[in-house]
Amino acid sequence: MLYTNVTRIKNFFITGFPGLLPKYYGPVSGLLFLLYLAIAGGNIFVLVFVKHERSLHKPSYLIFCHLALTDLMFGTVTLPKAISLYWFDGKLVSFFSCFAQMYFVHFLGATHSFILMVMALDRFIAICSPLHYNSLFTNTTVSVLCGISWFMPFSWMFGVVLDALSLPFCNSNIIVHCYCDHISIFKLGCENAHISAALGLGLAMFSLLVPLGFIIFSYFIIIVSVLRISSSEGRIKALSTCTPQVIITCLFYFPRCFVYLANFVGYTFSASARVVIVMLYSHLPAAVNPIIYCFKTKDIKESLKIRFFTAKNFITSKVS
Repeated sequence: MLYTNVTRIKNFFITGFPGLLPKYYGPVSGLLFLLYLAIAGGNIFVLVFVKHERSLHKPSYLIFCHLALTDLMFGTVTLPKAISLYWFDGKLVSFFSCFAQMYFVHFLGATHSFILMVMALDRFIAICSPLHYNSLFTNTTVSVLCGISWFMPFSWMFGVVLDALSLPFCNSNIIVHCYCDHISIFKLGCENAHISAALGLGLAMFSLLVPLGFIIFSYFIIIVSVLRISSSEGRIKALSTCTPQVIITCLFYFPRCFVYLANFVGYTFSASARVVIVMLYSHLPAAVNPIIYCFKTKDIKESLKIRFFTAKNFITSKVS
């Protein structure tokens, strides 16, 4: 079809939080800056601490490192630009920069989802087949599975971006969001943008529902296996090893499922509500996850205590 009102777009205009009054620019950008510091500081700490603590060179903590890396990268891809909207009035973004940001936003989200599936597999084998865990789930096995989790979205997201690049843009160049994402861009396309939307939605559902389906199945089997343990102490100990993983998984999936289900039943959010909800469920878990790793995981907590008391004793001896 030939479109006579196709616009040649060189830049996109990102609104940030729609309807936000100028007097709130300072507080909102300050909160975003603190959020980014929390994400960067917490996840870098996890990566460095696990790397230097040899007792943590185990499959479970290697998975935590991959999750921390995706959280760190996602925050770095999105938040600095969102902060610049209010600090430097940086609302213009070049055409190809916007598509590059869109690529990494969805690539990292899909990668995180598949790594959560690997984490569920780790707990599934550890509890349901503990005698075979050390032979089946080695650091090499985890590295391969996590590598696949990175590679699959890395390749197919190129297809999503190339498809979106081919769209004719007939409307405005205004993106009602804090960063570029697929939904915001295809809404600016002409009438045949539903093809691009269907492709993006299909891959989003695949990267969300396939891991989620496996995670639900694996934890169902885990619960059944735990209930078969005769002693209550054994059941509590088995379930406690899953607590960090369950919390991290719920933080990632529950808000997304809520938004998708709300759209499915016909409930539509206002533009401002949609941006706020997406920003919250995209970034708050990335800031909270390092706290969960450190205070809900026994080995990391014990290693931190040892490091803390060693440093405290060293300082005390120097002072005295």
